[in-house]
Amino acid sequence: MEPIEAIAPLEEVMVHGGMLVAKALKREGVEVVFTLSGGHIAAIYDGCVREGIRVMDTRHEQVAVHAAEGWAKVTRRPGVALLTAGPGVTDGVTGIANAYQNGSPVLIFGGAAPVEQLDRGALQELRHVDLVASITKWARTVTQTKRLAEYTAMGFREALSGRYGPVFLECPMDTLNNLIPSEEAVLPGAGHRPARTQADPAAIERAAAVLAQAERPVIFAGTSVWWDDASAALRALAERVQAPVFLNGSARGSLPPDHPLFCSLARRTALMEADVIVLAGAKLDFRLGYGQPPLIPAAAKIIWLDTLAEDIGANRGAEVGLPGHVGLNLAAIEQALGSSASVASHREWLAQIRAAEDRAREREAALMRSDAQPIHPLRLCADLRDALDRDAWVVGDGGDIVSYGARVINPWEPGHWLDAGPMGTLGAGTGFAIAAKIAHPDKQVAMLFGDGAFGLNGMEFETMARHNLPIVAVIGNDGQWAQIKHPQKAMLGHATAADLRPGVRYDLMAQAFGCYGELVERPEQIRPAIERAFASGKPAVVNVLTDPTVVYARSTQAAV
Repeated sequence: MEPIEAIAPLEEVMVHGGMLVAKALKREGVEVVFTLSGGHIAAIYDGCVREGIRVMDTRHEQVAVHAAEGWAKVTRRPGVALLTAGPGVTDGVTGIANAYQNGSPVLIFGGAAPVEQLDRGALQELRHVDLVASITKWARTVTQTKRLAEYTAMGFREALSGRYGPVFLECPMDTLNNLIPSEEAVLPGAGHRPARTQADPAAIERAAAVLAQAERPVIFAGTSVWWDDASAALRALAERVQAPVFLNGSARGSLPPDHPLFCSLARRTALMEADVIVLAGAKLDFRLGYGQPPLIPAAAKIIWLDTLAEDIGANRGAEVGLPGHVGLNLAAIEQALGSSASVASHREWLAQIRAAEDRAREREAALMRSDAQPIHPLRLCADLRDALDRDAWVVGDGGDIVSYGARVINPWEPGHWLDAGPMGTLGAGTGFAIAAKIAHPDKQVAMLFGDGAFGLNGMEFETMARHNLPIVAVIGNDGQWAQIKHPQKAMLGHATAADLRPGVRYDLMAQAFGCYGELVERPEQIRPAIERAFASGKPAVVNVLTDPTVVYARSTQAAV
């Protein structure tokens, strides 16, 4: 460690704790922090301003943490959120839990009552570390001002070690505000990412041997492919083996939608008939039937690649487990396969899956072109897809409407689809979109909202207007919690607490914030309205009234 550098314009001999935090953030390459203004953490704001770190303020702490996770998702670098004490931290808990479930590297600073007032009933006093212990990788309280930068550096190392995830640093107000002589403070050098590791060469050879003999192979890739920047290796292996590829989470876009091996709607057919499945950075959770029949046959052999050995084999054993860097291990399998003659031909298998894919696509094609009123959700999703640039970032925030969107909107580039992930958190999308637009200001950022999801954090359109972030949101407005209402009616014959007021003018709400807003009631209005929204140069809400009677067929749901 080295003595802290002088920080002008303050006197060189004294620094406060917030400056130490900001200095450490700067050394880690942090460009922006997300927050809702709070008194307990004002010293960190001061430090960030002095260091040239953007302080991005939201209307809710949940969104601040979602935005920090969104930053991690779109940049592959840790995001940072600053939460004030008490309700500031509790408001952020949902965002922390979402990042934990997703394995997203996020560093959360929580303000706290002064140490000297501990257990005396100070304003917003709460045991934050105990609260977040189960939804963070690592949580600590820093009580010495001189160690704030040290703990910040430790937090980055923890967030990026092993399986990525959120870490929490509780920083009491007096620890942040204290002035100390600069010679007492130390500023660690920037941390380094862990070394990329490769699986046992013998296991690589076994995986290649199993795959070479497969008659009906399937490759299913998930979010770890994005974190490990493994899309090129995934594509090379798929082309080498000539296996159909299915993608979920942040792996979407690893193969472009016009690639001959890319599939999405024939997932159930492919998995139920596969004899070998390469599971690359994906989990056998509820989205894949926990790895059990009937979705995945008992006789199917699984070659499982993921970052950590303890994640391999959850819910179902693997024929070959390959822990380590997903990209390195995919490339190693491809290399171990040797000459093309060593791989069985899969021409008939590919033709079978392509035919199933085409049949499913054809069944939906008429609905994507439907002129019915009220508007069918698939028509809305298809028109949104067709209005987007190839390098657009798309955020899904909702229930059924996002399930429809995932079937229709296939990104052209890796990582360009963002959704809440296995937590299923409604309201996460606004933070994700804010982060995506800050990180990529020259790219289109579009949100596909359900009207229920919009209600959770729709106030953030004031944030977008205030910060000049031209994000376009398209709302599928059916006046209900459709993902709950339809299953309730099917199971119980009635629905409870599943209705919203029909036809709410969310577009007028956006206009009140200084955003662009437009109501769409007819199918032919959808795409022109979306194009006008992007052309406005403002944050925008396109409020599309969709058919509340349409029931999403859950058995055919695409992986999200």
